[in-house]
Order: sequence, then structure tokens, then C-alpha cells
Amino acid sequence: MRGEFSDGMFLPTSRKELQALGWDEVDVILFSGDAYIDHPSFAAGVIARIIEDEGATVAVVPQPNWKDDLRDFAKLGRPRLFFAVTAGNMDSMVNHYTAAGRKRSEDAYSPGGRAGFRPDYPTIVYTKALKKLFPDVPVVIGGIEASLRRVSHYDYWKGRVERSLLLSSGADMLVYGMGERPVREVVRLLQRGVPFSSLTTVPQTAISLPSVSPLPLNRNWRDLRIDSHEDVAGSKALFAKAFMIYEKEGNKLNQARVVQKSGERLVVINPPFPPPDEIEADAIYSLPFTYMPHPRYRKRGAIPAYEMIKFSINTHRGCFGGCSFCAISAHQGKHIVSRSPGSVLDEIAKVSSLPGFSGVITDLGGPSANMYRLTPFDSARCVTCTRPSCIWPSVCSNLDTSHSELNRLYLAASDAAGIKHVFVSSGVRYDLLLKEHNGRAGGQEALYLDNLIRNHLSGWFKVAPEHTDDKVLSLMRKPSFNLYRRLMALHGKIAAGCARKSKLVPYFISGHPGATEEVMGETASLLCGLDIRSDLVQEFTPTPMTYASTLYYSRIDPYSGRRVSAVHSLKDKRVHKRYYYWYKQDDCRFITERLKGMGRDDLARAIVKRSGKRRGGRL
Repeated sequence: MRGEFSDGMFLPTSRKELQALGWDEVDVILFSGDAYIDHPSFAAGVIARIIEDEGATVAVVPQPNWKDDLRDFAKLGRPRLFFAVTAGNMDSMVNHYTAAGRKRSEDAYSPGGRAGFRPDYPTIVYTKALKKLFPDVPVVIGGIEASLRRVSHYDYWKGRVERSLLLSSGADMLVYGMGERPVREVVRLLQRGVPFSSLTTVPQTAISLPSVSPLPLNRNWRDLRIDSHEDVAGSKALFAKAFMIYEKEGNKLNQARVVQKSGERLVVINPPFPPPDEIEADAIYSLPFTYMPHPRYRKRGAIPAYEMIKFSINTHRGCFGGCSFCAISAHQGKHIVSRSPGSVLDEIAKVSSLPGFSGVITDLGGPSANMYRLTPFDSARCVTCTRPSCIWPSVCSNLDTSHSELNRLYLAASDAAGIKHVFVSSGVRYDLLLKEHNGRAGGQEALYLDNLIRNHLSGWFKVAPEHTDDKVLSLMRKPSFNLYRRLMALHGKIAAGCARKSKLVPYFISGHPGATEEVMGETASLLCGLDIRSDLVQEFTPTPMTYASTLYYSRIDPYSGRRVSAVHSLKDKRVHKRYYYWYKQDDCRFITERLKGMGRDDLARAIVKRSGKRRGGRL
């Protein structure tokens, strides 16, 4: 069936569209919690195009109604190969709820930004609906919601440790990480006539077996058994230990097959594929995307997530930063997968032809904008390396941090036909740029910072020191706040000579494990002294499969065995957050009274003295 679709055509989403194509059945039907956007930044669109590229027919059912008689789940009938299910680009619970547990009124991945078009945990809800209607048809789940719940995990919204989503959903297979390669492999094998039940050794997938079953034979894999779900759910110490073992294994380039018993079942997590090379990364972006939302949404309002990225370009994926509160490396991987400059420029030409394009690329970046083409000098050293971060507590001696390739890419993108400005809106790891942290930082890094500030910022230079206290920053796996002070000095010097205004804007996290209220008082005093008035403060949200979530839940640092403080009540979380707003009169009064009450009159006096006329303003 290869070539059935041509550039400029959407994949079918309804029975009417199937009939227009003359199809009686579909090989794969993909259900998504997001609106259907045929664009390389949206996972369902990518996976659908990958399936198509393998010569299989594929249809997409976006945001099916799960509240009625399940007609949306049956409308396209029974697929020939399998159902695919994803909750969407974003974890559904982060999408639905604030860190304080309040229901959000908007959904950026739905038409008109309206909430209510997906349930909590769509992966479970959709899979159970499909199994009810078609119990004998395999269901393959994937996407970030499934990926980060592939083993026993702490669920912040339920307040307990949950078993693998593979078991909770009743799916037949779980694809974790970036799913292009495992999905290709599954489709290829099924197209050759291999029974689905025999797909037990596909890399980067998880399957479930009876606990008495022998493991599928693969002589090239090591096996690593971790404590059972029942054990880790019953012991915070065992949970923390299991997380550490799993995280360390996941940091290796050559990973073991991980096995966990859960009730009468085994969850068997096969090791991942090696990171894709540049040719394979480019091939994804050469698929025939329309770069548009499906026409079904024309009268239903704009989709905010699409509007935000439609004139942006993703240069790479993966992140070796290893921030303890972030799950990017657990999902996308630690190793950077970069596109070639030619592929990036080809996409710029495509984006330039989209309706409404005014000559401005709104973002040329990735998870961390300045990790493009930063790779190990010797990949063999990464085979057994268990470091969670390649740049914390110091920059790895095996990491090539030269920004020369990125400097050339920015220049080529800026010179592309029809381009007026190329902006960088993705976060920048400034610790890679400063010699105080990265001893190999030199002329190329200095050039990058200068060029970024002078030519590629739309007004705000957003970076993420995250906190000011070095002990908390250590638990965050972030560098000392002194490095941010150095950036402030460099930014001020460069920005003073710029025609375009540039304001340095720091992101902070409140309520992170390790931060006590006294620490927050010291933070407020320091920020006041430096006149830092950021309004970009995010409350810590414990998401599955992160080190910080393990600290939050267990209050144990699994690597050191030490106890870690953590604020759990909503009241305490709100108190912590207010310390960042020293410059607002009510908050300043509140925090100085709190400090006096805990015997820190010194901090209270310093804040009152330093704030003076500064209070009341904001960025």
C-alpha cells in the first residue's frame, strides 16, 4: 500500500474518509487524546506517518468520546493488525491538573483550547474500551503517559505507588521512549505474517507474561530483576532503591532487559534500540506531513499548541542535562539525536510556505536549545556509564561541547530565503557556555552567547537557575547559583550594546524536595539583594519516573541513604511559593512576619531594608 497517500493529504479519521479512499479495512487504527495535527512535533501524527511509510494503511481517531456507547471506538471497525493508543503529547494528569490539584479550564491540544475532550488517564480508558469491543485485537500503547509508567511508579494524583500501565490498561504491548523504531519493527514483523503473540523480543517495548513463564530467549541481552510491585508499593525504602537501580540502568547506552513481578504477572521491559543516527532523524522529517491540523477543526477554533509551534523548527531531541525533576531523558533519551543542517533548512522552506508566515521562525531549538550536535568523543565509554547527567556535577570529559555546528546552523537559517528573523525560544543551558562550569568552553561558546543575545532573542532571555540554594540545587542536579550571577554580568555587558532590547528572565521552582521554609527565606533575601523579580515560578509537580518524585514520595535519597525534607500540604506549598514574590507588598509583609516567627529576624530585616522602593513592581 506504499504511496497510497500523497503529500498534502491527511490520514483518514472517519468512515466517510475511508470510503473516499476506497478502503474496506485499515491495518492500524490509532486513538489519540490530542486533536489530530499532521506535524512532526505531534507524536500521533509522527507515528501514523511511520506506519504509513511501512506500507500499512492507518487511520487516526482523535479524542474519541468515552462517555457514550463507545461508538467512536467502533466506527472504523476492526483493524487488520492492531489498535494503537496514546494519551497525547502531554501527560494527561499534568494536562488536566495544576500542582495544587485544581482542574485546568483549558487544554492546549484541543480545538479552541477547550478542556473536557479527554478523560484522566486516556491510555487506560481507551484501551479498556477497545478491549471491551474487540477483545481479540491486540492493543499497543505508547506516548509519554505510557512511557513514564512502564514500571511501578509513584502517582502524585492518586497519592500511591501504581503498577505498570501495561497491566493497568490491559494492553498487549507498551512502547516506551520515542516510538518510531519499535513501531516500524512491529509493523514490519506483522506484515511478514509473524503472529502478534510472538513479538516478545522487540527492543524498546514491554510485554506481560505469567509469572511462571520463562523469559523469551535473546542471547545478546542481560537480565535485571527489580523488586516486585507489591514490595516497592509497601516500602518507601525499597521504592527508592528500585528507582535508583532502574535509573542507573537506563543511563547506560547498553541496557539490560528489566523484569518486575506484579501479582501473578511479569512485566518484561526489553532494552531500547540504539539512538537513531542523523540519516534516520532526517528521514522522519521527510515524511509527507501537511504541517496543519486536520480540516475537521476549521470551525471549532484554533488549537493553541499548534499555534505556538507552527513556525518553529526542532533541531534535535534528547537531553543529557539530567535535571532531577524532568522526565525528558527518561523518555527521549540522554543521547542527542540531531538533524542535518540540510534537513533543518528544508523544513524552514516548508514552514515558510505555510499560510500566515511572516518571515519569522519563532523557535529554532529542542529540549535544550544549545545541545545540537553535542556528542561523546568516544561512544564506547557510554556503554556502561551510569551518570544521570553529562554536565552535573561537572561536565564529562567525554562530552564534546563545542557550539561551532550550532553557530553555523543559526547563520544558515538566518540567511535562508524569505527569513527575516530566527528566534530561539527553547531553554538554553548556560552552564555549557561558561568556563566557570565547563572548562572547555571557549571562543565558540562565547560567540554563541553573544550571537544569541544580539540576534536571536525576541526580548526575553529565559533561563532556568531553578533555585538559589546550593543544597537544593544539588538535589535538582543543577549548578550553583553563582553561575547565574556570572550570566547576569555577561548578559548585562552584551545587552548594553544591542539595538534590540533583551531582558534576562530566570525560571524558578517552588516546593522542590530539600527546600525548607528557612531556605526559602534565604532565597527571598538573596533575590531581593540582586533585585530579581521573576514571575516565572512553577510549583513542583512530582511526575512519574523522576528522581525528584522519588525524593518527594519516599523522603529518602536513594543514592546517599539520607533523609530529605519535602513539603506535601497545599498550604505549605503556597507559603514556599510566596517567598519568590518578595517585591509584592502583601507577599513581602507575609514572608517577613513568617521569618520573624521562626527566629530569623536577620533575614526579615534584610528583606525590608533592601526592598524599599523595589516592592510593587514585576517583570
